[in-house]
Formats: sequence, C-alpha cells, structure tokens
Amino acid sequence: MKSNRAVHPALELIVFSRFVYLIHITFCKTGFFPPIIVNPPKDLKKPRGKKCFFVKFFGTEDHAWIKVEQLKPYHPHKEEMIKINKGKRFQQAVDAVEEFLRKTKGKDQASSHNSNEEKNRRNSSEERGKQSAGEEKRKASLSEGKLKKGTGEGKKRVSSVSSERGSKSPLKRAQDQSPRKRGRPPKDEKDLTIPESSTVKRVMTGTVAGFKWPPSVSEPVKDSDPHFHHFLLSQTEKPAVCYQAITKKLKVCEEETGSTSIQAADSTAVNGSITPTDKKIGFLGLGLMGSGIVSNLLKMGHTVTVWNRTAEKCDLFIQEGARLGRTPAEVVSTCDITFACVSDPKAAKDLVLGPSGVLQGIRPGKCYVDMSTVDADTVTELAQVIVSRGGRFLEAPVSGNQQLSNDGMLVILAAGDRGLYEDCSSCFQAMGKTSFFLGEVGNAAKMMLIVNMVQGSFMATIAEGLTLAQVTGQSQQTLLDILNQGQLASIFLDQKCQNILQGNFKPDFYLKYIQKDLRLAIALGDSVNHPTPMAAAANEVYKRAKALDQSDNDMSAVYRAYIH
Repeated sequence: MKSNRAVHPALELIVFSRFVYLIHITFCKTGFFPPIIVNPPKDLKKPRGKKCFFVKFFGTEDHAWIKVEQLKPYHPHKEEMIKINKGKRFQQAVDAVEEFLRKTKGKDQASSHNSNEEKNRRNSSEERGKQSAGEEKRKASLSEGKLKKGTGEGKKRVSSVSSERGSKSPLKRAQDQSPRKRGRPPKDEKDLTIPESSTVKRVMTGTVAGFKWPPSVSEPVKDSDPHFHHFLLSQTEKPAVCYQAITKKLKVCEEETGSTSIQAADSTAVNGSITPTDKKIGFLGLGLMGSGIVSNLLKMGHTVTVWNRTAEKCDLFIQEGARLGRTPAEVVSTCDITFACVSDPKAAKDLVLGPSGVLQGIRPGKCYVDMSTVDADTVTELAQVIVSRGGRFLEAPVSGNQQLSNDGMLVILAAGDRGLYEDCSSCFQAMGKTSFFLGEVGNAAKMMLIVNMVQGSFMATIAEGLTLAQVTGQSQQTLLDILNQGQLASIFLDQKCQNILQGNFKPDFYLKYIQKDLRLAIALGDSVNHPTPMAAAANEVYKRAKALDQSDNDMSAVYRAYIH
C-alpha cells in the first residue's frame, strides 16, 4: 500500500476496504466502511499467506486482518465512496474518520513542537555529555598513569574498561541498553509496519494506537479452538473486553450445551489463509445459496464437481474451474465429500432417492452433507439410507441469505458424523464465518427451523410496523431512523426496511422459503405440544403474500400483504 505523501500522515493509515463491503453489506449494497490500521493483541497470530494489516473499522468497532490488496487509501477514494454510499451509518463512520483526523492533526502539530523542543534539549544534553565525557576521560588518563606505576597488568585492563564505560554519554548508554536498535524491524513484526513511510510508523506508535487492548490473561484458554488464531471474532462487546474473555465467551456454547464451533470467525481476511482439503468435493444444487457457496469453494482452491437440475447454471462455474457431473450419482461416485443444497423436504428426498440419485453413487466411505433447510424427520430418513450403504452423513443447514452466501459469511449448523464435520473444516471456512456442531442427526434441522421462525416472525412485524406508520400519517423513514438508534438496530432490520422503502424486492431470501420454514417450525412445535402462536400468525401473513404472487420475491415483500 503506497503512502500518500501529499496529505496528512494519518491519511496514509485510513483506508477503504473492499473486504469490509463483504461483511457490512446491509447498510448499502455497495457499502464500504473505513478502517484504520492498529496494533493487534499480542496473543493474536497473523494469518499465513499474503501480507495483511490488523485494522479497526470506524462505525462498527469491529477488528480484522485485511490483505494489502484489499485496501484503498482514504483520501483519493473518499468522494467516490461517499457518492455510492447513502446510508446514515456510513456517513457517521466518515464523520468519525474526519474527527479522528482533526484530532490527530492537532496532536501531531503539538507533537512536532514538542519534538523540536526535545531535540534542542537533547542537543544541549549531548554537548554537556561530550564535555563531561572529555573531562572524565582526562581524569581517567591521569588515574591510569598513576595505576601503571603502582599495579600490575591485570589492574590496568580493569581501569581501561572502566574508562571506556565512563566515556559514553547518558544518551548513548541508553541507546546501548535499549532492547531494539533502529533500522529494520524484527522479522516477526515486519508485516505490521509500512517500511516506506516513516510518518506511518510514528502515527502507528502514537495516536493510531489509541485503541488499547487490555493485558491478556496469562492462563491459556481451556480446549482452545485450533482454528481460532486464524480468525477473529466480530467485536460486539465494548473495546475494553479482553481477548481471552472473547475466546472464553466462544467456548460457552461447547461447555454448557455440548455443541462446538469449528471456527470462531468473522471471516475477515481469513479466507486468504485457508488451506483447502485435498479431498474431491461435489456440490448439488446451484440456487441462491448454492451458487455463492460453490464460488467460494473454488476461490479458496477446492476441487469441485457441480450438478444442477437446470444444467445451464453450471456453465459459469465450469468457466471458474469446476468440473461438470452429469447426474447426482456420478458426482457422488467420483467425489470424496458431496454437498447438497436444495429447496425443501421433497427436493431433498428426490435428490437422494430418485433416478440416478445420490444413493446410487454411495459406496463405503463416501460422504454426503445435506445443507438444505428441512424437517428433522426428513434428514433422519436420509441419514439412515446413506449410512445403510456404508456412507457417512452430516446435516449442515445454513443461516444467511444470498449476499452472505456470496460473501462467504454464512453460519453453518451441523449434526451427525463428527469426523465428517471435521473433514469439512476447510469447506466450512470458505463458505461461512462460523460453524456449530450440534450433536446427533436432526438437531441441526430443528435449530435451523427455530432460527428461521424467529427471523420470519420478525420480518412480518417489521412490515406491520411500517404499514401502521403509513396509515397513521407517520414517516416510515423516521420510524426506521428511530429503530436504527435503539435496541432493535441490526443489519437485518436496516436492509429489509430499505427494501420496503425503495420498493426493491429482488430476492435475497425467497418469501416462499421463509413461509415453508415457518410451516415446518409450527409442525415442530405441534410434535412436542408446544404453542407457537406468533409464528402461526406470521405464517398466515406470508400465505396472504403468496396469494398475491409474491412467492419468488424477497421475504420483505410480505409488506405487500398489509397494503392490499
């Protein structure tokens, strides 16, 4: 990253990151958030691979490792970014940057003034030191002359060393005692500095390092996740939360519920450090979610064979380096691990049990991972038939949407064969930011339906609130602004409200699929005699939206059920 000499030094460190766009897509689909390079916590290892920097993002307080080629200088790209980003959160981030620069500039001027005074004091100190050293040397010479007459050779050597020590000024002695010398940085720190810019070094050790990580706890975290040092949690706590505390928070899931997370990642810059498995990967189903997953598997170096019911969808991935499978059975028979992501329970069963289906390609040792969101009964049936043929089975439905799939930021909920879960590690890292292992087959399906039940009910409530604001003469935009400043503020809320306000219902998560998940969640509640009245009410609204021909629009199109 070349430094911009024509602007204030601090501007060299403030950048727009293309990678941040992948994480914070919700504020604006072309949104970028400006980070600033800071020193990482001592216990956090730098990802392997290309040179990268540890940054803090203005406007979100997240931290991440970002590769150099994914950073753009702040000053030259500022106007361009402001033009394409209209969201309030982005503008607040830019305002924070400008405020930081003003403060840094003031401190820098004061620092420059102080450094000049310090330089003058140092020069006068050196002069006094030289005079003092000369006087000491003269006295030492006289003393040495006297010693030559009255002592042996050994004493003369001691006196000579003593004189040599005394001849150095206090400043030079301090330099000799310093643990580090000026010049090239130590090998292990080289990637955290910008050698071509001395001003960057000054700001890095001064104002920029204002964000302080608390001292780490010396005691290592019990059963620390081996992948953790390659990934960084999105910092949702206050900046004062220590690194080990975040790591321990991660482990609560495993210690209290028995589930485990294979990676605890804000996939920030992590994907660049993934070592792809040498196993051959198959993928069946290239819909909204599957397409993004396959793209990320290929980008991270996996060998992938693809199949889709509509063969034309495979063409793009063939161009990207994927191989084409003619049938699901052929893909399974030629690959070590085959993933599938289809729309509903019927599609999942047809894919496995139908003509030239998955089951016909299963042999002992072949692995099948179903990423579809289906009910527990369906996934249990599929697991039984796969295992009966000597295969290994894992369910791994994903929480997210098309954009998160494209960005490799999905959350994977897995259950079944634990060894297979671990074999899928590099694949899960490529496609998601976090994955959880939840135990026996069926648990992931249940958890996924509960997650989507909450999401679908919340979406219906958002639509209901916006329409009520409209009919009572209140500003919908003002309602959104108020919500974004309160406890309900979230990426999901902002994105879906923007869809409604702009009348843009291009599918990011199909309305017909969230209605399907609500229906299955209600059935799950019925199976254990648990009431789900909120989900049931929301389900009726989505059914109304489907009747209005909104099935293939985004779930936010449920809004139209209230205005017709």
